[in-house]
Amino acid sequence: MQFPVKIAFKLLALAPQMYITDSGGASLGYVKQKLLAFKEAVTVFTDETMSKEIYRIAADRVIDFNAEYFITNAAGARLGSVQRSGMRSLWKAHYVINVAGQPAFEVNEASALVRFVDGIIGEIPLVGMLSGYFLNPKYFITRTGGTGAAAAAAVAPALTMVKHRSFLESMFEITSETQLSAAEQETVMLGLMMIILLERSRG
Repeated sequence: MQFPVKIAFKLLALAPQMYITDSGGASLGYVKQKLLAFKEAVTVFTDETMSKEIYRIAADRVIDFNAEYFITNAAGARLGSVQRSGMRSLWKAHYVINVAGQPAFEVNEASALVRFVDGIIGEIPLVGMLSGYFLNPKYFITRTGGTGAAAAAAVAPALTMVKHRSFLESMFEITSETQLSAAEQETVMLGLMMIILLERSRG
């Protein structure tokens, strides 16, 4: 996987659609989310032809604030999961991404102020459509804690996700700040895709 990775989220589409590409423009995946789903389930295809399924992300319960979203490959093998972290997420987005059944990364939104202002402006007719051009959240993806050197390494972001200024679409760019294994890259990218879908109404 070549970084930076870009995720384009189409705002005017009837059903939310995401296009994921690497730095060379190669397609890493395409998502067309189902509308009015009582239990979140997302299928990731190789591209917009939707001819080949490569991953699935599904909630462990009917729509719920604390739902856990399990990530599996096309063969049904579980790769990991992502879960919103309780009350902390009311002020700033905070998620935990599990890799191979173990907490591996935390995703933290950088600014509570951006989230608060966007939540207000986003409700204003017409003006709310422009909020994505001025209010662009940033997320730090860090490794979960540890002791000694591991704890020190966990403080520095392993990846950074930034929403760029855009009109009529959301464009996220993910950069890697450190070396990740292939399994970590795969699961973290899928987890971030799900987080974007969950956070889309907040800019």
